[in-house]
Amino acid sequence: MENKMYLKLSKMYLFFFIISILGWIYEVFLDVVIYRWGFTNRGVLIGPYCPVYGCGAIAILFCLKKLMKKKIRLFKTNITPAIVFVGIVVITTIIELIASYIMEFTTGSWLWDYTRFSFNFEGRIALNPSIRFGIGGMIILYVLYPVFEKFIKSLGEKRTVIFAIITSIIMLIDALFVFVI
Repeated sequence: MENKMYLKLSKMYLFFFIISILGWIYEVFLDVVIYRWGFTNRGVLIGPYCPVYGCGAIAILFCLKKLMKKKIRLFKTNITPAIVFVGIVVITTIIELIASYIMEFTTGSWLWDYTRFSFNFEGRIALNPSIRFGIGGMIILYVLYPVFEKFIKSLGEKRTVIFAIITSIIMLIDALFVFVI
């Protein structure tokens, strides 16, 4: 029983870690390719990861995984994906808002400014990025998580736990270096 708990925690941490890296890549891509502002490290840590993306992925997975499996119909049309999308938008927007307040409290500012977007709240959240997070969340839940599950299964239990321990130590050292040293 204890080994299953370690495996489950390791699996969730690795998913968090991978999505954090993908979030960092997405942010850098926006800066370099879309906005043409040039490269900046878009994370709060030194390494190539944005933990807020990992937190969002874990939150939507826990909150919406069971809902995804249901067939909610409006007449003959399955509207479950639309409900999941709205759920993702709400969850990720709340996480982004909370993250902005935590960052402001701990560092004096937050890393983004949405004042240029319509329908924004204090530049912390806005409709446009929230919709993009909804799309990204759909990709995470319906495409990336199933691929991740297959990868973890092929990795095996022991390697999964070891890989999770190694990557968590790396991120912990990074966080200690940034916030303590």
